[in-house]
Amino acid sequence: MANLASVMQNHLDHWRLRPEGEPVRGPGSVVLPVLTSDGVPAVLKVTSGDPETEHEHLVLRRWGGDGAVRLLSADPPRHAVLLERLRGESLDTLRDVDACELVAGLYRRLHVPALPQLRTLTSYLERWTVEFEELPRSAPIPHRLVEQAATLSRELAEQPGDSVVHGNLHYGNVLAADRQPWLAIAPRPANGDPHYEVAPMLWHRWNELSGDVRDGVRQRFYALVDAAGFDEHRARAWVIVRVVQQAIRDRANLTKYIALAKAVQD
Repeated sequence: MANLASVMQNHLDHWRLRPEGEPVRGPGSVVLPVLTSDGVPAVLKVTSGDPETEHEHLVLRRWGGDGAVRLLSADPPRHAVLLERLRGESLDTLRDVDACELVAGLYRRLHVPALPQLRTLTSYLERWTVEFEELPRSAPIPHRLVEQAATLSRELAEQPGDSVVHGNLHYGNVLAADRQPWLAIAPRPANGDPHYEVAPMLWHRWNELSGDVRDGVRQRFYALVDAAGFDEHRARAWVIVRVVQQAIRDRANLTKYIALAKAVQD
C-alpha cells in the first residue's frame, strides 16, 4: 500500500478498468470508483492484507449478492476485489432503531452455513479469554467486568455455532443499492455464532445516545434481538465479551465501552 499509485494502476491494467473519481482511503483499504471495459460502474478495492479480511472474496462469492455487495472479480494474492458500485448513502441516514431492524433482516440472509476456509469465532474466544485472564487488576477496566467477560467467553466457546458471520456489520457498512434497497459491505468473515454480530450496532453512533445511554442501548439491543429472533441471553453475553475486548484495544474510548457493558445488563 506504500506505493499506492503504482498498486492501483496495476489493478486497473489487469482488469481493464478506467478510473471514475478519486480514491477513498479507509481503515486498511483504498477504494476507487471505476468503469469496466464494458462501461459498467464498479469499485476497485485494495486492502493491506489484514488477516480478518483476507477471505472477503470467498464470502462475497458465497452470498452471491443476496444481502451483500456483488463480487465481480477477485485477485486474492494481491488483496484486491472488484465490486459492483452501490449508492453513497449508508444506514447512518436512518433512525438508529429503524436501522437495527433492517440489519436484523440482513442477518437472516448473510448467516449461511459455515465455509471451511474461514477462521472460527472459537479461536477468537480462546485468545480473548487469555487476554482477560492476564489483564492486571491495575488496568482501568473494572476487574469484575473483565472476570465476567472471561467466564462468558468460556461458556460461549462450548456452543460455537456453524454459520458464516459478517463480523463488522454496522450502520456505515450497509449501503443503499438499486437492485436491493440495502446491501452489506466490508465483511470480516468468520464461522460461528450469529449472536456475535450485535455489538457493533450498539457502539457505533454513540454520540446519539448521550441523553439516555441505558435506554438508547436497550432500544437498539432489543430491536436487533427481536427482529432477528436471537436468544437474548446469548446475544447479551457476546456483547459483553466483545465490549470488554474492545475496551482493552481502544483505551481512548474506555468510558464508552464500560457504559455500554453496564447498560446492556442493568
